[in-house]
Amino acid sequence: MREILGRRRRLLSRRNDGRPRRNDEGPDLIGAALTFATEWQWPVLPGVAPDPQGRARCACPDPECTVPGAHPFDPGLLAATTDARMVRWWWTNRPSAPIVLATGGKAPCAVSLPALAASRALTLLDRRGLRVGPVLAAPTRWALLVKPYSMEQLGELLYAKDFVPGSLRFHGEGGYLALPPSETGQGAVRWERAPLPGSASPWVPDVEAVVDAVIDALTRTGVSAPEL
Repeated sequence: MREILGRRRRLLSRRNDGRPRRNDEGPDLIGAALTFATEWQWPVLPGVAPDPQGRARCACPDPECTVPGAHPFDPGLLAATTDARMVRWWWTNRPSAPIVLATGGKAPCAVSLPALAASRALTLLDRRGLRVGPVLAAPTRWALLVKPYSMEQLGELLYAKDFVPGSLRFHGEGGYLALPPSETGQGAVRWERAPLPGSASPWVPDVEAVVDAVIDALTRTGVSAPEL
């Protein structure tokens, strides 16, 4: 398994022209964006870069942006595409732009939560023998990718719960997430659990399969404040 994951990381670390990247070249954002869009058919678009005057701030017009560098602005979310020519053009002109996934539709959705609780949730899922798909990790929050779901499906699922912590967030139709190896105002986005190679698109679980463990983990850690 480690050998397979290592091979995948090596593939994603190569330049778009096929040559290995030097350590001083920085992350291969255009190569990763092309993999997501053309191989996995995940619609992507460039995010707003963090403000160079202060990486914790965003370069967008909102002075109180809560996700600096980790959201689309120009173009807007509806421009997300799997077209290789458009992806090449975007990242050729904006080589350091974060990669933003438009969630929902045919693309994965996600359940995100604070990093500590997310780590506990993964442990619970492992103990229960439940298969977990790719997991994104940023410094403060992690996101578990799941199959696309409707708002009706999500509403029924949450209505059946006695308590839903406020720090739990759902990224469904019309939502977005920054993908590795993006650099945002809150830090680098990486794979906590990388997609396994060998299929046209990474496998992801149903949302129902992860919600119980996620809510349990949040309840145990006492992390329920919506601002986290």
